[in-house]
Amino acid sequence: MTVEVGHEAPDFELRNQFGEPVRLSSFRGRKNVMLVFFPKAFTPTCTGELGAIRDERLALEDDDTVVLGVSCDSEATLKVYAEQENYEFALLSDFWPHGAVAARYGVFLEDRGFPRRGTFVIDKRGVVRWSVVNSPADARRTSDYRDALSAL
Repeated sequence: MTVEVGHEAPDFELRNQFGEPVRLSSFRGRKNVMLVFFPKAFTPTCTGELGAIRDERLALEDDDTVVLGVSCDSEATLKVYAEQENYEFALLSDFWPHGAVAARYGVFLEDRGFPRRGTFVIDKRGVVRWSVVNSPADARRTSDYRDALSAL
């Protein structure tokens, strides 16, 4: 079941593309979080979506908000992907236990081994204030992200 708007976001700790641990709760009281689950690095739709976030990063990520991309790819894969695509935001590896965080958010497709396209905007108190979950084939719109963040 997908995490619902108005509920506390499940806490987690995953490693970013540099192997550094990132804990969701470490942002509480300091930053809003835009948590973006994506199916697979190096695929056309994911690269397009994350490229739009990269290109609009200044409108999405600032002193009050951090963007965290999450996939089931390994840290090494995410490092090469971020370098190749010039992503300056964190990409987190939900590689092992495989898809555990995506499953907690209700977006893991167990039969396929990767998450659906789920985005959760989490406020500074750790509460989900907006979300969208699409199938792997359906890209999300960054304009929706801007609107959700501006409503915080």
